[in-house]
Amino acid sequence: MPTRRDLANAIRALAMDAVQRANSGHPGAPMGMADIAEVLWNDCLRHNPANPNWPERDRFVLSNGHGSMLIYAALHLSGYDLPLEQLKNFRQLHSATPGHPEYGDTPGVETTTGPLGQGIANAVGMALAERVLAAQFNQPGYTIVDHHTYCFLGDGCLMEGISHEVCSLAGTLGLGKLIAIYDDNGISIDGDVSGWFTDNTPKRFEAYGWQVIADVDGHDPAAIKAALDAAKAEPNRPTLICAKTVIGFGAPNMAGTHDVHGAPLGEAEIAAAREKLGWSHEPFVIPDDIYADWDARSRGAAQESSWQAAFEAYAEVYPEQAAEYQRRMAGDLPADFSASAQAMIAELQAAGKADASRKHSQAVLNQIGPQLPELLGGSADLTGSNNTWWSGCEMVDGQSPGGNYLSYGVREFGMSAMMNGMALHGGFIPYGGTFLVFSDYARNAVRMAALMGVRSIFVYTHDSIGLGEDGPTHQPVEHLPALRLIPNLEVWRPADVTETAVAWQSAVERQDGPTALALSRQKLPHQSRNTQQCEDIEKGGYILHEPATTPEAVVMASGSEVGMAMDAAAALEAQGHAVRVVSMPCIERFMAQPAAYQSAVLPSELTARVAVEAALPNSWQGLVGTTGALVGLNGFGHSAPADAVYAHMGLTVEAVTEALKTQMNGN
Repeated sequence: MPTRRDLANAIRALAMDAVQRANSGHPGAPMGMADIAEVLWNDCLRHNPANPNWPERDRFVLSNGHGSMLIYAALHLSGYDLPLEQLKNFRQLHSATPGHPEYGDTPGVETTTGPLGQGIANAVGMALAERVLAAQFNQPGYTIVDHHTYCFLGDGCLMEGISHEVCSLAGTLGLGKLIAIYDDNGISIDGDVSGWFTDNTPKRFEAYGWQVIADVDGHDPAAIKAALDAAKAEPNRPTLICAKTVIGFGAPNMAGTHDVHGAPLGEAEIAAAREKLGWSHEPFVIPDDIYADWDARSRGAAQESSWQAAFEAYAEVYPEQAAEYQRRMAGDLPADFSASAQAMIAELQAAGKADASRKHSQAVLNQIGPQLPELLGGSADLTGSNNTWWSGCEMVDGQSPGGNYLSYGVREFGMSAMMNGMALHGGFIPYGGTFLVFSDYARNAVRMAALMGVRSIFVYTHDSIGLGEDGPTHQPVEHLPALRLIPNLEVWRPADVTETAVAWQSAVERQDGPTALALSRQKLPHQSRNTQQCEDIEKGGYILHEPATTPEAVVMASGSEVGMAMDAAAALEAQGHAVRVVSMPCIERFMAQPAAYQSAVLPSELTARVAVEAALPNSWQGLVGTTGALVGLNGFGHSAPADAVYAHMGLTVEAVTEALKTQMNGN
């Protein structure tokens, strides 16, 4: 009969063997946290290996993702579709066991972790999603949402500033279903952390409002189980379990040092570890009785079956709510959403209101918000400026969990990573606002959203030097091209209310990646369009104005500069020239269109091209070609009224007109 230590040693052995075979990886954390993982997975975690997407499963996040062999070993041992061959292919091309856990690559992996601190941020988002979903759907006598989020994290996660952002907010919100286990081994890559990390972590988390269970022996199953039970018994506060562990536990000559952190142990040390641990089996060999004790398939199937019966009883009494829960957890939109969105777009086009696109965004939210209860909005302390609050918003806080809007405080990075956790959890389409210039703070979370392909919507207002008097610290100049460099991120910069509405529709309907909306502070003119032009907006770029005769040149622009491009075209047409105007609200969407459509908008023979945007012009080089002209910015902005800044930096109708003339004369 295997002991608990034998079960934990199965993780240690698989971690040692896989890292050694790959000649790459991090054996220290899996070996150090194996006892904790064994207790969590076998005594506490509610999951069904046969259905990793069961909506009422507990979520498990490995924030210290470099220890990926821990989760791969646990998934394999407990019965997920992760065969031993995949563990043998650890860190190899196209394997299901990449170097860090990757969402979508491995069944049972809830989120991509690697950049330290973002895993705990995702976990906070997941726990918040559970809490809000429970408040929205549970009924007296019928509890269909009631699961925990568990997160392993290490010293590195706690050193990262994002951990402060999200853990502070988790305490304020009272996320009692969030349980974090801190691998307190005192070692990071550079060695003993006492030289650079002497925080009193328990006091820090107590100050956040967490329950803290300190000084838990991370190698004592009974102590671990008692700590987890105490954590689950606390409904009103998240819990941090501080587990004292030895990194690389079992490696007799390397355990407890940084040597075991991020490199194979070597054949000699592995042999010595096997002897010390009493593990006599060959590499990648797990005895049948250990597999049997780890196997969670029967237990998981029973747990899911019990929940399914409860859900069916719920559906008998609350059929509409049950159907809505299933729709939202599936990520589907209401059946009539697309049609109603198209009607809204036509209505807004006809009304023709000129305003700042941030205000147009709020107007659109007022239209689509009542149709989409899955929208969970917020702002990083800029609600009134971002215009992210709409008429149907209700605040989510520690006392009122059933709302649909969150004040994140000044936490741009934390907000963005939490949004990713909400999107991953299911049941919500999160959106969050800040100024575009502060997207730098959140950039890695935006990147992770794109890498995972989750439906997070990042609302960025005050998108240019049009911000004016606040000056260069708040005027984004490089941010649009920088965001456009992120693969799988769609960046929409709308020119008026119609394009803003299309951008929102596209963001909500997109299910394979995130969207960034870049919105103006200043008022923008409304543009006249026919029905076909309105339909073409969703293609990312389209002909907004076509001259009466064959165009001699084309001017492209996005957002606030579309009006400038239209004025330049009008000025030149008054002089007898024919200029096509292309509005390009989303370059990424346009570049994904069929070649025939791209050629219709930008025919190869139309080589006289100018692109204009209040940003560094890098994004446009491929569209204007080697001979085209770029009218943009070449440095930081200035503190002055917006019109004065535009004029000083040479971003004017006259500058665009001259660039077009030069192009026409040279082609």
